[in-house]
Amino acid sequence: MSEVKSYLVGVFDDDDVLLSAIKSIREKGARILEAFTPFPVHGIDPALGIQRSRLPQAAFMFGATGLTCALTLQMATLGFDWPMNIGGKPHLPFPSFIPVSFELTVLFAALGMVGTFLLASGLGPGAQKVIFDPRSSDDKFILVFDLEKNKQFSVEQLTEMIKATGASEVNIKDIVEKH
Repeated sequence: MSEVKSYLVGVFDDDDVLLSAIKSIREKGARILEAFTPFPVHGIDPALGIQRSRLPQAAFMFGATGLTCALTLQMATLGFDWPMNIGGKPHLPFPSFIPVSFELTVLFAALGMVGTFLLASGLGPGAQKVIFDPRSSDDKFILVFDLEKNKQFSVEQLTEMIKATGASEVNIKDIVEKH
């Protein structure tokens, strides 16, 4: 099943104009869906109202899980299942557990962060790739507005608002979304 959604796409030529446009448009009550830039723009996340990522907390939890799995595996095998007397050393030699524990901590944290990022971003297998304007990876700055989330403005009002903030062009883009 698929449905057609309409988006308003504002194209800007300069990153400073884009930042001031974002602030101005948000003050007027319009909701910006996304901004696409050819390079990182300092200060765009707070201007768009994007909250700080919780990915570091997820990484810590995955790392702690990896450390727990590594220590449990090593203590169970060397301490209980197959205790070995190696040169009179203790059955649970914790200093020798450090390399494996470190490696599993890093492995779990890295794989967990990649999986979490893909799920949170909707970039997994089968994700629909939408390119609102191909120039966004070259030299243009793009603001995308979901017309369904900006029903308090008509298309003409929103277009004039975007052009008044310095957009070089404003286009309507219809996207077929598959469910």
